[in-house]
Amino acid sequence: MLIARSLQEAHLYIDLHPCACGAEQFAREHRLEDHDGALTAVFEGTCPQCGRARSFAFRMADELPPAPPAFGGEEPSSIVDPGEFMWVSDEISTESGLRLLNTAPAEHRAMRPSTAYAIAALEEVAKFLPPGGNRVPEDRFVSERGRALYAKDPERFTREEIGAALELKRSILAGIDHFSPPRG
Repeated sequence: MLIARSLQEAHLYIDLHPCACGAEQFAREHRLEDHDGALTAVFEGTCPQCGRARSFAFRMADELPPAPPAFGGEEPSSIVDPGEFMWVSDEISTESGLRLLNTAPAEHRAMRPSTAYAIAALEEVAKFLPPGGNRVPEDRFVSERGRALYAKDPERFTREEIGAALELKRSILAGIDHFSPPRG
């Protein structure tokens, strides 16, 4: 059974695994169950495109999950690989960046959650760096998407590049907070 460190990670895993027909999203019901003493999150729904029943079950990690947008504690994911996390961070950052460029600074607050999500995904990539190592090992890329992203540019998965990308994304988030503070 898949082990999720948080519901956030379980949702991401589901989002990364489309239906056999290719549909990526589906309305999902969620419930928690006890399976042999282990807390299990079950997600079920119907594909809106082909009508196929979809179901995912995750044994929840024993540790208390982190607050969103974080996906897990100090250990790397066992269900989402570093390339998938990098891809998610890239996709969200591109979308948020375009919206930031095309809106007034006073409206940037609306992009804060997606920017924080992109940072959380990139922080997950860093968890795959071995202690004292400079690069995420190639064998940690187990998904087709992850292997393709690594093959395209393995330098993106070095400690230096991950750190630089995190610094940039965090400075963008700080800019949002500075120029578009919360109301109230």
